[in-house]
Amino acid sequence: MRGLIVTEFMSLDGVIDSPGGGAHPHAGWTFKDVEMDQAAYELKGREQKEAGAMLIGRVSYDEFAPVWPSMEEFPEYNAMPKYVVSSTLTDPQWHNTTVLRSLDEVAELKQGDGGPILVHGSATLAQGLASAGLVDRYHLLIFPVILGSGKRLFAIEGADKQKLTLVEHATYANGIQMAVYRPLRSCTVARSCWG
Repeated sequence: MRGLIVTEFMSLDGVIDSPGGGAHPHAGWTFKDVEMDQAAYELKGREQKEAGAMLIGRVSYDEFAPVWPSMEEFPEYNAMPKYVVSSTLTDPQWHNTTVLRSLDEVAELKQGDGGPILVHGSATLAQGLASAGLVDRYHLLIFPVILGSGKRLFAIEGADKQKLTLVEHATYANGIQMAVYRPLRSCTVARSCWG
């Protein structure tokens, strides 16, 4: 069974919207508002090397696909299989991309062999995966910025309470906090827990 990791840049008030660019009024808040400290991004480099696939939603696909293939800092992401959960995308142009139509197909993907599946961006997808009990870990880089508005990772109306356990953490000189959480849930023979 493959693990599914939701990995996000997040503001202190839980916003994951437009960290590098996009439509949010404060787009680019990760590099515009916080001093660079390369050590804070070690987790991202580790993820890229260990991951077996990337899973994103349609909006993130539309933002990433035109840009990431030409970025030299993402060679593993560009080479690995990519999956887009979308009911409308029919002909993905990003190399090695497959369209999935439902969370049931994501659950099937998890049952296969290979390295962890990383979910980048995609607030709505991450919330759906959490509600379906498919998230095995959260990798969060929490920035010392309060944005006040925007898409939030944990804005799941009507969702059940979810307890998490902290499995790794660090704080960096620029105020960024790294936190790796694992959802606590019972593991059954039919559905073993990963990580």
